[in-house]
Parts: sequence; structure tokens; C-alpha cells
Amino acid sequence: MMSLQVSVRSSAPIPIDVVFEVAAGELMALVGPSGAGKSTVLRVIAGLHGPETGQVAVAGTTWLDTTRGVDMPVHRRKVGVVFQSYALFPQMSALANVMAAGASEVEARRLLALVRLDGLETRRPAALSGGQQQRVAVARALARQPEVLLLDEPFSAVDRATREDLYQEIAALRSHLDMPVILVTHDLEEARQLADRIVVMDQGAVLRAGPVDEVLIDPAVLRGMGLREAGSTLGAHIAAQEEDGLTRLEAATGPIWLPRIDGEIGTPVRVRIMAHDVILSRDLPAGLSALNALPCVVDSITPGEGPGAMVRLCVGQEVLLARITRRSVDALALRPGETCHAVLKSMAVARSNVRPR
Repeated sequence: MMSLQVSVRSSAPIPIDVVFEVAAGELMALVGPSGAGKSTVLRVIAGLHGPETGQVAVAGTTWLDTTRGVDMPVHRRKVGVVFQSYALFPQMSALANVMAAGASEVEARRLLALVRLDGLETRRPAALSGGQQQRVAVARALARQPEVLLLDEPFSAVDRATREDLYQEIAALRSHLDMPVILVTHDLEEARQLADRIVVMDQGAVLRAGPVDEVLIDPAVLRGMGLREAGSTLGAHIAAQEEDGLTRLEAATGPIWLPRIDGEIGTPVRVRIMAHDVILSRDLPAGLSALNALPCVVDSITPGEGPGAMVRLCVGQEVLLARITRRSVDALALRPGETCHAVLKSMAVARSNVRPR
């Protein structure tokens, strides 16, 4: 199994002190603001930057160990990298770009088909859209038969609509990947959608690491990313366009009303709900102005700073976060495994920029 172990300590170009491990087939997101040191860590793994102290090992093979004087050269490290700029050869076709990484023509065509570019093999980068160029870059990275795949802000050069499409491409591609994958991003929603685990970096150090849903309810993480509050996304589909300006969605646990959104009946969507906009009730409430009451099960309760607590709820197969006071937790006798209802004002529900998986 091709697990990846990384330990980096360095003072240049910025101070770095990180340790983590990525399992085979796992996608781990390195998240943090600009200048946090994310790309420097990728460069160490790829052999493009030498830290003062560091170890990198893949599948039991040491690529770097400064204490033993081991530093495997770049061309011997079986690593695939997708850069922010994609770095495609402009004079070469998509097929030739992939073959330049060492793939035969047959293999290059297979990889282009894998990223849904079959039929575009002869086009040069200038004749491809930004999203298509990104997929050529992914195919070229895979052509090296890598033991580790590194994605360095791969969606930053495309517009939001294209980015949403590419999220789905990467999610679908993951079923074909058996190596550790590291995604560098500053977008928490991107990490939430794509990653199994997350390492949040700030000023070169690890602020928090763990499963995505656990990390992203940590107030310190949210502050480090310049955010005030955690949020959740739930999947549903458009069921009706009401005459009073609302759209009715149908989710796994029942209807959700929100201000009118565009889309045909049956269109799948995801909606975003901020944790502080969720009210909890043990019984199905009546006589409220809020239209949405979703049955759910308490998964965990995490005390926060001050009087607050974050309640993680299972809504069908999905997760909803609610920030309430610890006094309310006690008053409602909320415990893991207990049932309750999440009450949402329609005006607090918004369509998410992330498309359904």
C-alpha cells in the first residue's frame, strides 16, 4: 500500500513545521491562507525544495531523510503534479502533452478518455477551455504512473461554473486512483466537498488536522481562515416553483423551502445553511414562522468558546451543524443518538455554489 509520510521543518522561504501521513487512495486537503506554506510542503515532497530538516517516505521507500543524507532526485520520485498554471506545452497537442510524461500513445489515449477528453486528442492547449486544460494536466500527471498525486490549487485558474464541474470530475476520477492524493487549496468548501481528511496550516504550522467535518467545526480553524461561522450543505432536488416567490425542494428527510432559485423541476441542488441559523426542537414544532423542520439524529456535541456548543446532526445520510448554547443542550437533554428537529427559516437557506456529487 502506497502510504505517504511527511515531516518538514524549515526556516526558508518561510518557517515550516508540519507532520502528517496520507493513506493509499485517500485525498487529504492542505488548507490555509496565502503564505501558510502549503505549496512549499508540496515542493518538498516533489523534490523541488530542500528543507533544513525533513523526511518523506512513500510505500516504505525513503525519498528524503536529511538526518541520513538521503535526497532522491526529482526524476526518480514517482510523483505526479498538477500546477496552478497547468504548465502544458503550448506547441503540443493534448495527446502529445500526455505522451511527453512517458506514456505510450495507447496509454495516453486511455488517460485522456479517463478524464473525458476523448475526441480532443489533437487540440493544442490554446484550443481548449480552462477546464479541459486542467484535465489534460491531470492526465499528464497520471501518465507518470505516480505513487503520489499532488494538486496545487488546480481550480484557481478557472471560473466558478467550470470549477464546480471540475469538482465532479475529480470526485469521479478518485475511484480509479489508488495512491495518496494531496490537494492544496484555500477554499474550505472545496476541501469539504473533495477531501477525506484535512490539514489546516497557518504561518507554516499545523493548526488542526483530522476528518473534514470534525476540523471545520473548530472555531480556531474558522478564525484562522478569516471566517465567522461554520456551515453545512445538504442535497435535494427542485420539486416546485411556488407562486409566492419560494422554491420547494425535496430532500431525503422532507421538503425545504427557500427564496426562488432558477432550475427545472427535478434539478439536483445543494443548499448551504449556517450553523447559527439552525434552531433545535425535541418535538415537531407548531405555530412558528419558520417553514422548515427536518427530523435528525444527534451525532456529537462539541463545547465551544464562551457559552456555545456545536451540535453535529445526521439528516438522512448527510450532516448538518447547529450552533446553540450549552444551556439549550442541557434544557433539551441532547445526547448522541437522540432524535430532534432542525428548524430553519426559509430566508436563511441559500443555494450552494457546490454542485451535488
